[in-house]
Amino acid sequence: MITYYDDRSAQVTSTAIRIEGRAYPVAEIGMLWHRRGSRSWRVLAGRGAIGAALAGPLVAAALGIALAVWLRRSPTVTLAIVGTSVLVGLAVGPIADLLFEFLDRSYARGSRQLEMWARWRGQPVLLLRTGDALRFGQIYRAAQRAMENRPPDPTGHAPASASAAQPPAPHRGIGSSGSSPSPRGRP
Repeated sequence: MITYYDDRSAQVTSTAIRIEGRAYPVAEIGMLWHRRGSRSWRVLAGRGAIGAALAGPLVAAALGIALAVWLRRSPTVTLAIVGTSVLVGLAVGPIADLLFEFLDRSYARGSRQLEMWARWRGQPVLLLRTGDALRFGQIYRAAQRAMENRPPDPTGHAPASASAAQPPAPHRGIGSSGSSPSPRGRP
């Protein structure tokens, strides 16, 4: 048995896809596809807040310099206001690294709910729904590999999960890579 993916709630092996306590034998899965939901405004608002947090100290520094010029005080007071403003602006440096990391993680997770579906025993079944795009991609690709590498049926028949109403795929010959083309399990 080959393990393609394994974490606390999902495991994809060459024999089965197990997600949140449910197991689906790979031999019984006829097709695999995914769907994307609508965008999450909460995630987008969080990204905007991170952008505002990055710009905040820079805007404060620019306002401080503008205030120092507008007040027309003594050179010492102007220099103190400008110096403080520059220090506030420089404070964005160490904070920016942390904020960019949060922003990067936000894009890795994605802003949509993603669903992985399979045709199992002739019926569509929702295998996984998550908002974590990185994890979803890893699980989906692992499931694709498990489907691609499953052994052919020794009788030459379609898998048990394939619908009887579906005609067999026509033979297209051998491709330029020397391998026979196989249909992808995507809609």
